[in-house]
Amino acid sequence: MSEILPQLTQQLFNGLSLGAIYALIAIGYTMVYGIIGMINFAHGEIYMIGAYVGLVTLSAIGVGSGLPLVVIILIMLIVAVLVTGVYGYAIEKVAYAPLRGGPRLVPLISAIGMSIFLQNWVAIGQGARDMAVPALVTGSFQFQMGSDFVVTAPYSRIMIIVVTVLMMIALSLFIKYSRVGRASRACSQDLRMANLLGIDTNRIISFTFIIGAMLAAVGGVLIALAIGKLNPFIGFIVGIKAFTAAVLGGIGSIPGAMLGGVLLGLAETFAAAYISSQYKDIVAFGLLVFILLFRPTGLLGKPEVEKV
Repeated sequence: MSEILPQLTQQLFNGLSLGAIYALIAIGYTMVYGIIGMINFAHGEIYMIGAYVGLVTLSAIGVGSGLPLVVIILIMLIVAVLVTGVYGYAIEKVAYAPLRGGPRLVPLISAIGMSIFLQNWVAIGQGARDMAVPALVTGSFQFQMGSDFVVTAPYSRIMIIVVTVLMMIALSLFIKYSRVGRASRACSQDLRMANLLGIDTNRIISFTFIIGAMLAAVGGVLIALAIGKLNPFIGFIVGIKAFTAAVLGGIGSIPGAMLGGVLLGLAETFAAAYISSQYKDIVAFGLLVFILLFRPTGLLGKPEVEKV
């Protein structure tokens, strides 16, 4: 028992840091679906672009620029969210707005096409090979548990958890108390009625894509600093898993996206540690199937009411 608890603590920390990234990306999926009822399958590529923008910004600043580490990371995050916010707006206007109101399969195909386009767009500009990201955040916090087991918490992973929690709190307060946030909640309940009441629904939809893209960019920069490498195709599998997290927690529910991301990260981490890293995806998606069999709307989702 003395050896099991430290190992569980280590895996719990690893799972929380991974789940935090999934949660940041899953919020973009769930916000878009909650308002227009469509899935933005190009969202994972926004995460990838955010990571590349962060790396390019770091290269422009220079690792030996003399600026404090916090300032360098803050500049990387600011530039990444601004650039990806423009990408999010452009994706909505190009791939979704012209198709709104048509069959749902059409914008789904358009989103997949946009995903492939963005992958190749970055591959042409930056190359398809892996690129190394300088290790800005080094070192780890270690504490003894048990007789001969040390739990290691890298500072880069701690940064992921702290920044994610702050972003979640800020988003929740913004959605709850701001005028745009209240308009977003109205659109998610009934888009047509919100339009009749004078809300500019087109502006709110664009805002949703922009916010989702910004959150994904934060996740991309943080995970690039933690892992130390990236390529143009990292967004695909992460996007699929973030979508899984959104469905797991309840698609359309922001708290559900957060919960789903954490649960998926924990499931993957514990599966890799105690079963096999080759089966972690099977366990993660198996959890999704299990939840949907007994609760089709997800853990925090609400049954959709047909409006007549």
